[in-house]
Amino acid sequence: MTLDRIAPAPDRLRGMALETVAMTKHFGPLLALEDVSIKVAPGEVHALLGENGAGKSTLVKCIMGFYQPTSGGLILDGAEHVIRAPGEARAAGIGMVYQHFTLVPCLSAAENMVLSRGDVPLVIDWKAERARLAAFMERMPFQVPLDRPVADLAAGEKQKLEILKQLYLDQRFLILDEPTSVLTPGEADEILGLMHQMARQGEITVLMITHKFREVSAYCDRVSVLRRGQMVGGGRVGEISTDEMSRLMIGETAIRKTAARRPVDQVKPAKLELAAVFVDNAEGFAAVQGVDLKVRPGEIVGIAGVSGNGQSELIEAIAGQRPLKDGRIRIDGQNFDASRRAYDRFKVFGLPEEPLRNATVPRMSVAENIAFRSFDKPPMAALGWWLKPPRIHARAAELIATYRVKTPTTDTPIENLSGGNVQRAVLARELSSDVEVLIVANPCFGLDFASVAEIRAQIVDQRNRGAAVLLVSEDLDEILELSDRVAVMSGGRIAHVLPIDKADRNTIGKYMAGH
Repeated sequence: MTLDRIAPAPDRLRGMALETVAMTKHFGPLLALEDVSIKVAPGEVHALLGENGAGKSTLVKCIMGFYQPTSGGLILDGAEHVIRAPGEARAAGIGMVYQHFTLVPCLSAAENMVLSRGDVPLVIDWKAERARLAAFMERMPFQVPLDRPVADLAAGEKQKLEILKQLYLDQRFLILDEPTSVLTPGEADEILGLMHQMARQGEITVLMITHKFREVSAYCDRVSVLRRGQMVGGGRVGEISTDEMSRLMIGETAIRKTAARRPVDQVKPAKLELAAVFVDNAEGFAAVQGVDLKVRPGEIVGIAGVSGNGQSELIEAIAGQRPLKDGRIRIDGQNFDASRRAYDRFKVFGLPEEPLRNATVPRMSVAENIAFRSFDKPPMAALGWWLKPPRIHARAAELIATYRVKTPTTDTPIENLSGGNVQRAVLARELSSDVEVLIVANPCFGLDFASVAEIRAQIVDQRNRGAAVLLVSEDLDEILELSDRVAVMSGGRIAHVLPIDKADRNTIGKYMAGH
């Protein structure tokens, strides 16, 4: 096969040129990638956009050698390359920074960097290695404390270390997979700004998978958009609008608009109250420390924070999955014990993170999962135990149609559905009754663009109907879009609370970082 070549990097540039040519990947009968051709120029920061399942991960794994393309090719600096394994990608100068950290927490930053090399001797001369690391760090635009254990580093420092590790391995083409998902806004801007600066200086080339248009506009040079395994468009940043990027990502899919907000009645008493709540984590250490928070009817209170600051433990405590060490959870002034009876009595519903793991029984059918809140109540059952399967299936079919859950049948195991459709099925179960309190945790994590818009609209609908909504999200854009008030959580405590009209990214980011 003869491939169309782009020019290699000029001598003054270390950043590598990369091109995929008609790259196609089949998994049996499934066509995951079809004739995808992208060009990333040396010294460029190139954004790769697409919904969940659009083919981004498959394309990157073909570049990295995790998968072998069914057809098509790869060109690096003007020369054809066949990469059969990740080690060959590293040898060619391609490195990847994954969405989740790949560091060894109990080792120091220096040890993580040295041990990432493929040529580490059985007996390590640490004096020589530290001298080599010191010389390397002098050339870097950002630093991390090399002698501290990774477990003691902040999220931003860990992300810097992941990038430094790739640069230490002399990788000239970096693939960044959602690099800011665990960072504060300030950390995200700092790291992306430094990556952009290094690319501008010709040190590296960057291909960044992201879903944040703000980051694309601020730090990227060009953008490519995948949809359903195909390259559907792109262009130079500044010449392509965010509306056009969005349209390319979702095609002609109808997006439900977020319902308009209504003013919050500041006089109404709190519907949901967290009073001096203390919760320990799985290791028995304090994770939530004295949290006080009130949510009024018709209000969304968003809890912002970097992952690992007690948000998960707080949600688990409200859901009854983790005991309170101290404090009270009250609804309408009465103690709430998170039992099934209390959930029904106070009309509390939830939309948890990773619903396939936290809110469903994967091998049970879609109909059975939808019926969890009502299977023992009329008309689904008689006497509290005599189940009526036809009624259960009829109700499930009705909700599947209303909430647009894509499933072959009501009997399909829910684990066979896509992430967005699992979330829609849980929405159908949790929002089809009269909701007074709604607890939501990272509701759109890993979902496609259309599902995100639908789910956010459903949350605001419930708020506008008078529900008190507590929203925990690591996506600051989601917090700013949906919340009426923002509470920032840091170190297990509520560090700051402010109304949305006084909230800005810098202020929230400062408190997220613990300042």
